Amino acid sequence: MIPGMNPRKMKQMMKQLGMDVRPVDDVQEIVITTPKGRYVFDQAEVAIMKMQGITTWQITGEPRFEEAALAIPDEDISLVAEQAGVSVETARSALEKSNGDIADAILNLTGKAE
Repeated sequence: MIPGMNPRKMKQMMKQLGMDVRPVDDVQEIVITTPKGRYVFDQAEVAIMKMQGITTWQITGEPRFEEAALAIPDEDISLVAEQAGVSVETARSALEKSNGDIADAILNLTGKAE
C-alpha cells in the first residue's frame, strides 16, 4: 500500500481499476522447487491479485534454500566401479566427490588425475 493513504480510499481506487486483492489465510509453508534446490518459505504472507483477467500470486517473506541432492544413476556407478576396479560403494563415493562427473571419478580412483 501507499504510505499515508487512507486504506478505504485505496480499496476504492483498486476497485475502479478492476483490481481484486485477497489475502490467503493460515499459510503454513510455501515451496518453490528448481533443478538446483528448493526455496522454502516457512512464514510468508500470500495475496492473490486479479486484474484484467490475470491472476498473480504475491509471496512476501524470507526463504531458506535447500540444495538438491545429487542423483547419480546406477548405470554410472556400475561403469565407474568396473572401469576403476573398485567396489560399488567406492564408485558412488567417488562420483559424489566429483559431482557426478564419470571421467573425473575414474581418474581419481585410478590415480591418473592431475
